[in-house]
Amino acid sequence: MTDWSLLHARIHQTVQAHKTPLLHSSSGALIPTGARLLVAVSGGQDSLCLLKLMADLQPKWRWQIEAVHCDHRWRPDSADNAAFVVDLAQQWGIFCRVVQAETAPGSEAAARHWRYGVFESLALELNCSHVVTGHTATDRAETLLYNLIRGSGADGMQAMTWLRSLSPEYPEISLVRPLLEVTRAETAAFCQSFNIPIWDDSTNQDRAYARNRLRLDVMPYLRENFNPNVERSLAQTAEILAAEVEFLDQLAEALYRQAMLYPSSDGPWQIRRAPLKTIPLALKRRVLRRVLREVLSVQVTFEQVEKLVYLIDAPQRSQSDPFPGGAIARVEQDLIIIA
Repeated sequence: MTDWSLLHARIHQTVQAHKTPLLHSSSGALIPTGARLLVAVSGGQDSLCLLKLMADLQPKWRWQIEAVHCDHRWRPDSADNAAFVVDLAQQWGIFCRVVQAETAPGSEAAARHWRYGVFESLALELNCSHVVTGHTATDRAETLLYNLIRGSGADGMQAMTWLRSLSPEYPEISLVRPLLEVTRAETAAFCQSFNIPIWDDSTNQDRAYARNRLRLDVMPYLRENFNPNVERSLAQTAEILAAEVEFLDQLAEALYRQAMLYPSSDGPWQIRRAPLKTIPLALKRRVLRRVLREVLSVQVTFEQVEKLVYLIDAPQRSQSDPFPGGAIARVEQDLIIIA
């Protein structure tokens, strides 16, 4: 066993020079020197690989690191899982906090929402600038495929990015994923080479969860029958989409400011049609989706966006059928009014 592996060198280089739109770093690094980090650790191979790498790179980057383990209370052995993570982190000189759910989340989405709430609360309490997770190229590939199946556009398929704000409420806290070019097979090999024990989470084999069905059934089928490097290919597609989405967002932001007339406290939403008439359809949809995200209190669908797209060139007095909550969009001269 060596103290410095090829994966150490890769991640050091990734942190040092990865070209991504940096939210809060003036140093040009994915994770700045001296940053205070909160590392999420489940006890599986990906998160333990991440924690070991962060601990070993700490002297070079002078990071201040704490770890957090979220106990969902889904399994009878969840407390033992937490104790295992705390003990291993302590061996590497890192203090790990355990946060246990009051009641077990009822779904994958609910569990994710709870976990990210924990990350946000702890990052604020500990004054951490970055929350670091062990998502890999394999996770990125599965996310792209999962969102494609659900009908997501480019935004959904590139959703797992290197760096983003942890939440809209706290844009100063970054969520960073330094392992996005590392596959799950590579994290397993790393743990084996460093004799790192891995906690066997039985829920990872439960096909009741859609993500597990993708991981256990769909991805192996694609590797065997279509592309043995399907993980890297899909992850690369997500990287390409991320750059294109960023570009489209910049264009859409300028158009949004031209088209949007902000309502008074009790007035309707108003959209100027003229700035939107001659632009490409992709930008029309992007601008109008942003409008609907502000207007509606539910997740915006493709069909809802298309209702507004139709009204850009529709005759006077045209109107949509009701949106969720009863709002109706109608055409008045150069305006689309949502009331």
